[in-house]
Amino acid sequence: MKIIADSSSTRTEWMLVEGTEVKEHAFTVGLNPFFQTRREISHSIRLELPHQFFKRRWEHVHYYGAGCSSPEKNMIVEASLVAQFKTPVTIESDLVGAARGLLVHEPGLACILGTGSNSCFYDGTKIVKNVRPLGFILGDEGSGNALGRIFLGDVLKELAPKHLSEEFFAKYRVTPDDIMNDVYSNTYANRNLSTYSRFLSEHLDDEYVHDLIYNEISRFFERNILQYENYKDFPVCFVGAVACLYSEILLAVAAKYGATIKKIVNNSLPGLITYHSTERL
Repeated sequence: MKIIADSSSTRTEWMLVEGTEVKEHAFTVGLNPFFQTRREISHSIRLELPHQFFKRRWEHVHYYGAGCSSPEKNMIVEASLVAQFKTPVTIESDLVGAARGLLVHEPGLACILGTGSNSCFYDGTKIVKNVRPLGFILGDEGSGNALGRIFLGDVLKELAPKHLSEEFFAKYRVTPDDIMNDVYSNTYANRNLSTYSRFLSEHLDDEYVHDLIYNEISRFFERNILQYENYKDFPVCFVGAVACLYSEILLAVAAKYGATIKKIVNNSLPGLITYHSTERL
């Protein structure tokens, strides 16, 4: 049996799998070596995963995670997982997980629209091109934290419709100072921005909200998808909560740019189970 894990900055989903059969399924907080130490990652795994995941040594642990973008960062996560599971571990980025989970062995574009955003061209075996996502300060167009950042900026500058601002402050019971502290004094600012962006999903019939989301997803296409010269010739697939929440807008934007969306799913794990059932490890 194998453990397959898929982690965003917000949540980590774990499955204990035999072939294509899921034996155990659990969630922990999101893990990201850019924001957490080896000890903090180990602590989260040990305290939040049920004991069934530690019953014995497994065949392999396949971990796909946000922030796993360099050997140095991967080593932080690998050391934590080896210490907890005493099992061989392979660390890959969440983008590799998205590509394998969305496309398995088919060539195409794999995209993430969740707390953050990312994209790549996958040839059915490996990622051959990736437009740099640049993170929640310089990039992450179309993501939850980008939508949250734009909306909060409009609220605090009194540019958002008054009725929406009033409802927002009543719902979250925060002040402008609370928001500034959440954004600028919090290690997990991207999570907080993404959390606030969920307010938008409750007001899709509002013209301001619809236009904000449409324009930001358009920015994702303009600054990412259009960088792949042959994007019209291959299926484009999306994974992530934002992609699912705003799937109708996403499809409309894709049509504007002549892209063919084949799949929009909330997570990559079902496809990753299929992928790993065909691999030796």
